[in-house]
Parts: sequence; C-alpha cells; structure tokens
Amino acid sequence: MDGESELAARFRAGDIRALARAISLVERRDPSVRALETPPKGGEGSAAVVGFTGAPGTGKSTLVDALVTLLRKQGKSVSVIATDPNSPFTGGAILGDRIRMQRHALDPKVFIRSMGARGHLGGLSLATREAIRLLGAFGFDQVILETVGVGQSELEVAAVADTTVVVMTPNLGDGVQMIKAGILEIADIFVVNKADLDGYQRVAMELRAMLSLNAPGATGAAASKPWKPPIITTVAARQEGIDELWAAIESHRRYLETSGRAQELAAKRLKDETAEVVADLARQQARLALGEDGALTEQLLKDGSPYRAAEEILNRIGSDGRKRGRG
Repeated sequence: MDGESELAARFRAGDIRALARAISLVERRDPSVRALETPPKGGEGSAAVVGFTGAPGTGKSTLVDALVTLLRKQGKSVSVIATDPNSPFTGGAILGDRIRMQRHALDPKVFIRSMGARGHLGGLSLATREAIRLLGAFGFDQVILETVGVGQSELEVAAVADTTVVVMTPNLGDGVQMIKAGILEIADIFVVNKADLDGYQRVAMELRAMLSLNAPGATGAAASKPWKPPIITTVAARQEGIDELWAAIESHRRYLETSGRAQELAAKRLKDETAEVVADLARQQARLALGEDGALTEQLLKDGSPYRAAEEILNRIGSDGRKRGRG
C-alpha cells in the first residue's frame, strides 16, 4: 500500500494522527489530500462551523474553551481551528494562546489545531477552508473557528462560518469604531464577555442602540423575516452564560435552515472559494513563468508595468488549458 492509500485508510478508520497529517498536507497545498475532503457517505459528514472574532483581549480563547467543555458534556465531538498571524519569514503560527485549551488535549473527541494565515489578508487561507472540509469528512459534529482578531481584515471569518460570533468586553475601545470596522454587518451573535467587570451593561446598551440604528435590510430568502443578532453576556472563565450562547448559536442555525439562507450561503462559499483557487493556481503559474521565461521577464523590466506580462501569462494558461481539453 503506497503512502497516499495508507493515509486514506487510516483517515477513514478514524486515526487522529492521519487527520493531523492530512491538514499538514493541505497547508502545504499538496493536491494528494483532496480525495479525503469528500465524506464517504454521500452528503453526510458536513460539520457545522461557528466562527469567533473580536479584538485581542476579549477572551475569545477562554470563551471557545468554555464552549468546547459544554459541547463535550452534551456528547458532541468538537474541532477547533485557531488562525494566527505568521512570521513573514518562517510562516509559523503563534501557538501561545492555545495553552489554555490543553485540558482537552487527551480527549479523543476534541481536536485543536493552530493554522497560520499564510499571508492571506483576512487571516483565513484556502487551507483553512479545506481543513474544515476534512474535519467534517472525519466525522466531527462541530467546527469552531477562532481568529486572531487583528484589523478589519478579520471580517473574513463571516465568509467561512455558518454563524459568526463577535466578542466584545467592557473598557476596550469605542463602540462607534465597531461600526466603522463593519462588525455590525457580519455579526450573527454578539457576546459581551467578562461581564463581571464594571461597564458590561453599558457595552450591551450601546450595542442595542447601534443595532437599532444600523439594522440593514435583509435580501434573498431571508428577507421576509431577517435575523436579529442577540446580545449574550458571559463570564467565560467561570463558564457563565455559555448555555445561553450555545442556545443562540443553535437558534441561528435553525433560522438558516428554515429561511433557506443556509443554501444561499453554501452556494456563495463554493463560488468564492473556486475564485480563490483559480487565483491561487494562476499565481503559481505566473511565478513559474516569470522564473523560467527570460524573454518575458526582460519585456516586463523594459515596460515597467505588470499588466502586459500578466495578460501574456493568462493567455498562456488559457491556451494550455484548451490544448489539454483537445488532448
């Protein structure tokens, strides 16, 4: 049995080390792992995805840890993907804030993985999307996606998660800035964490006021009864409010199914990811062409503009594709 077949057999048998190996291959953009992303039983095996984002210091990791604890008590298997910033030189992810989740390390029904952003602006790479599919195919009930929460680009989590949870905390910035960052538009649920601190009621009150002023008009299948993001207060370090948070997540999931929004989102994600894959493949081809074709590079340096070279590369890709199609 070759290495690829052996990995597939171990993966299908539920070997957690095979899952970890498969995700490592995904991070390296190895196409050999793609066959594992399809669940073995038709349409079964698609895990629900809830994403957590928010500014550093809001307690996202503690909140995720508390939610994992609750879900395990309910008998659900849980996987956590934490996307972290990279070193621009090594590409390695920062793993320090994963330490607080190590109490789940020996639980075979919990899988925790840190993944680097790999230079993608939103902190979520194509590898993250593929890893989510692997986790669903492996059989996990729930995928939790936690972003590092730095900058406006972290709004990209909404493009991946079924339910987006935005975490806030007292005394951490001006609420008006959240509107400028577009947070109100992408949040399905707001959490005011660290509600044992002074000022949490003010944060919740400001959020309600901003939501009432900034409520966007719904479109598509959900237009008849748009979702109104609830505001949940928690003290994650003491497991307080976690039941209410999970109830809100389940309520949003039911809304997506009954409104038809779930199907709309699934279709949009597939289209968006396909466009990203095309761009990624084209980028690889462009670097290859510029590295091997001295005449093309010479013309690029002479023109001083990338557009002509880019058009030439795209024309070559299209021509090669047509030749393979005829072959």
